[in-house]
Amino acid sequence: MTENPFPGPTLDQFRAARETVYRVAKVTPMDTSQYLSERLGTSVYLKCENLQRGGSFKLRGAFYRLSQLNEEERRRGVVAASAGNHAQGVALAARELGIAATIFMPEGAALPKLQATRRYGADVILQGATITEALQAAADFAAETGALIIPPFDHEDVVIGQGTLGLEILDEIPDLETVIVPIGGGGLAAGVASVVKQQAAATGRTVKVIGVQAEAAAAYRPSLLAGEPVQIQMGPTIADGIAVAKPGDLNFQMLEKTVDEIVEVSEDEVAQAILILLERTKLVVEAAGAVGVAAIIAGKVHAVGKTVVILSGGNIDALLLQRVISQGLAASDRYLTVRVILPDRPGQLVRVAQLVAEANANVVEVLHTRHGLGAQLSEVAIELSVETRGGDHKQQVIDTIRAGGLDVFVEE
Repeated sequence: MTENPFPGPTLDQFRAARETVYRVAKVTPMDTSQYLSERLGTSVYLKCENLQRGGSFKLRGAFYRLSQLNEEERRRGVVAASAGNHAQGVALAARELGIAATIFMPEGAALPKLQATRRYGADVILQGATITEALQAAADFAAETGALIIPPFDHEDVVIGQGTLGLEILDEIPDLETVIVPIGGGGLAAGVASVVKQQAAATGRTVKVIGVQAEAAAAYRPSLLAGEPVQIQMGPTIADGIAVAKPGDLNFQMLEKTVDEIVEVSEDEVAQAILILLERTKLVVEAAGAVGVAAIIAGKVHAVGKTVVILSGGNIDALLLQRVISQGLAASDRYLTVRVILPDRPGQLVRVAQLVAEANANVVEVLHTRHGLGAQLSEVAIELSVETRGGDHKQQVIDTIRAGGLDVFVEE
């Protein structure tokens, strides 16, 4: 057996798990990105786990954990709490193994994720307004029924299953030098980091592991500073798949020794990343899965050699995607909302439209009102949403309207 210089499972354990995981999981595509390669200054590859069965890497860990249950544990059934990917991973894994699964989801869970979890055959119970309340409901259910709780990240079997993705990456890019991976609770990051670090150590090479968190849910850096997992007060984030207030104990122990750097990205940066992935690679990626790309376009990572970015999931609600695209366009200076106060007389809207046309911009939405928005009794307020082609064009539109003698208020 290969000796492991790091905490957690050995490379042999990850390798032995692969055959089991591939009973349900598929080898996901490894794509290249010329755009991201130019931004980073080195070759960038995208590991498309957003195209995995169930829409994310979660199936790997859930299936391997459930595959290790004995007959008595399987008869008792399993229970989990999740707002999305973990729910689908457990439900699909349980169906494949013939195990009864009960999933507690918050009452506000996205409809597509709720429907997918039910479609996989799980008994879904909506409980509580937050994932914390759903977790408590799952724990109460386990205590009452004897069902086994399947954690999303803090268990060795889960880490081993999720870490098989690292073996897959090494098969496809054996001479990689950098891996960029999203971090929530740390199951995926711990597994992948352990695999690539162990393989590198065995061959006398080095591989850099960069973890990425959402700014509003960034528990790992303060935990590393404290030397132990600490709980943070999270803010709202579109990256709900990595919105975890406290690292898992095992995951923290592993990442403390294997992650080289952790960076954090903002909501606007994540929205831009989703938009870039849609436009440049034709891939639909959820916010949590896009944070690695966000870190690249924001200039927050410095990688050398062949770099693999893990797109960890693609389960994004269509309504959220619509809002994210709008936010991404605005953050990329390709969508501008301005408010203009005008005299309340005929022809004023045409006047503004002509000025926008002079700037070669396209109006996509207009709000014309005599009420509120700063207008006096003899005035009207016009709010325009305009397509622009970047920062310079955005400023050109604003300057053209002002040059026409109108006051412009830019909505941030």
